[in-house]
Amino acid sequence: MKISVLGCGWLGFPLAQRLVSKDFSVKGSTTTESKLSLLKQNSIEPYLIHLPDSLKNEKIEPFFDSDLLVLNTPPGRRDKEALKRYPEIVNQVVQKSKDHSISWIIFASSTSVYNENGGFTSEEDAQPGKASSTSGEALLKAEQAIKDSGMDYTILRFGGLYGYGRHPVKYLSGKKNLVGASKPVNLVHQVDCVNIIMEVIEQKKRNTIYNVVSDGHPPRKEFYESAARHFNMPLPTFTSKEEKDYKVVSNAKVKRDLFYEFSYPNPMDHTP
Repeated sequence: MKISVLGCGWLGFPLAQRLVSKDFSVKGSTTTESKLSLLKQNSIEPYLIHLPDSLKNEKIEPFFDSDLLVLNTPPGRRDKEALKRYPEIVNQVVQKSKDHSISWIIFASSTSVYNENGGFTSEEDAQPGKASSTSGEALLKAEQAIKDSGMDYTILRFGGLYGYGRHPVKYLSGKKNLVGASKPVNLVHQVDCVNIIMEVIEQKKRNTIYNVVSDGHPPRKEFYESAARHFNMPLPTFTSKEEKDYKVVSNAKVKRDLFYEFSYPNPMDHTP
């Protein structure tokens, strides 16, 4: 199988490396010219792709001569115009894929497609207009474009990503009067993300949606204070206001369908 990974960043690059180790033929894209040599050194056929402009460049046509596309380019969170354009950009990628030999798309989505106060949340609970953020709404529209394409698809809704130099405590360390102290976190380690994508490919799990979130959902205050101590960072502080609404994203389907056990089931077990 020939696999193209559109977006070889923090998640896409180790995924591409794993695919190469399993003897797949792998093409990878980056937006950073200096990273092309790194991809090549890891036996990943490198392409410089900036969406959507590069889609008109004939030089990238061979990138789409694959069997499977892993689409791993999240929407920006702060640029409202970019969020508006994102579903259309994804649709352009889908059309380009259909014009070539790609028959299956694995799309990296997010649990931000769910309502922040939805309680116990499963895959069928996502509703347009009810996402927890503007980027979540953009992702939902992108998901729909992929589902409407007529191609095989697998949508993976990842929780907050952490591991190997990336940890959400870095954004909250030292901040004061944060809300939602008792709200549960919905996180997943990079290792489990890569493992699950590999299982989806090897088990050929098509035309379905999975939540990819670890088993443990500790309260925000407990989790972030523990992480700050672990990394020797200033502790964040939270208000004492009690909030009854919460969101716990269920991983029952991915565990059941893939017979998967998480390598990092509890985010409280801090890793580098």
